[in-house]
Amino acid sequence: MPQYLLLLHSNPAEFTRMGPEEMQAAVQKYMKWGDRLRASGVYKQSHKLTNEPGRVVQSAGGKTRVIDGPYSETKEVLGGYFLIEAADYDRALDELRDCPHLEHGGTVEVRQIDIM
Repeated sequence: MPQYLLLLHSNPAEFTRMGPEEMQAAVQKYMKWGDRLRASGVYKQSHKLTNEPGRVVQSAGGKTRVIDGPYSETKEVLGGYFLIEAADYDRALDELRDCPHLEHGGTVEVRQIDIM
């Protein structure tokens, strides 16, 4: 069965505006959503990425360059991912119907894994 990577992008400032109770409620929604994916059998794995921006490695003219953080014109960052199995894109998108990430202004990029 095809696998899909659900890449969760968001503006971290949205979450810093939440109070402790709101943050706890949001975390609980993510956990409930993950539990639903597990119970339905589509879940493979997931991880939240750390809040530090990471590094970008580029190569040009035989020289490698390391840049701090993602080089982007937007304030959105990749905050984590879920790997699921689904029959096709439509089924993968259906699994996002109750994704709490969308409630907080986040976006989810859905990409099929190319198993070679």
